[in-house]
Amino acid sequence: MSKVNLKGLGVALITPFNEEGSVDFEALSRLLDYQLENGTDYIVALGTTAETPTLSKKEKEEIVRFIVKNVDGRVPVVMGVGGNNTALMVNELKTTDFNGVSAVLSVTPYYNKPSQEGLFQHYCALSQASPLPLILYNVPGRTGVNMTAETTLRIARHCRNIIAVKEASGNLDQIKGIIDGAPEGFTVISGDDAVTTAVIEMGGTGVISVFGNAFPKEMAWLVKNALEGNAVNARRKMEDDFNALFHLMFVEGNPSGVKCLLYLKGMIKNLLRLPLVPVSEQTDQLIREELAKFR
Repeated sequence: MSKVNLKGLGVALITPFNEEGSVDFEALSRLLDYQLENGTDYIVALGTTAETPTLSKKEKEEIVRFIVKNVDGRVPVVMGVGGNNTALMVNELKTTDFNGVSAVLSVTPYYNKPSQEGLFQHYCALSQASPLPLILYNVPGRTGVNMTAETTLRIARHCRNIIAVKEASGNLDQIKGIIDGAPEGFTVISGDDAVTTAVIEMGGTGVISVFGNAFPKEMAWLVKNALEGNAVNARRKMEDDFNALFHLMFVEGNPSGVKCLLYLKGMIKNLLRLPLVPVSEQTDQLIREELAKFR
């Protein structure tokens, strides 16, 4: 199994839509060019930010093939394959066309709230089935279950093709515990834009970013400086410039906020699939006011 370098800025790409509800591949092409021209180190397709639960199997396949073709090997492509039915995920890993994909990102099972032992066994099953390196994804605010540092490290030691965790627990002590105890070859990626520099300071290797959809150049600068040991200055600069936008982007959920940002930047139509909807008029106006400061 070939190694993949996921150091730096990964961007969890949104899925743009047309008025009739179809995937807007023209806008997706623009977004990919925007990322590749502004320092993004790798693309994450079909993550949470992509509204993946609302996409059909055919749409997911078309989106990944389109991204792989347009990226054309310039940066790694990570594909989201996650769910709460282990047997179904195992089958998907065995049958999916992963041509051009470098790694798989798999979220902890949601809704059915497995125990820590259940999480361990779930990922062991995925590890055995996957033809590609796997990245764990812990986001308890969405899934309803937190994968502890102990469980993450147990998985990392037991499953050698599980190479990293995207940690979005918001618990810096937990994240530090994973970094300090990680076996060789296993890395920690921030899953939360707001704590990117803190995670890198502790030994993390970067971020899988939502904000990077709209501001890849700025996020790439932040990550690069933090990795070079300038985390304090990088954090101060980003907080001064973007603290309000960081908050506004998530105040009504993801990807509603970042889609509003991208719409205001002229890159996509401000459309989501139910049950998600665009941000309220009040939040829209506040985002407009903040965005105007950068023009």
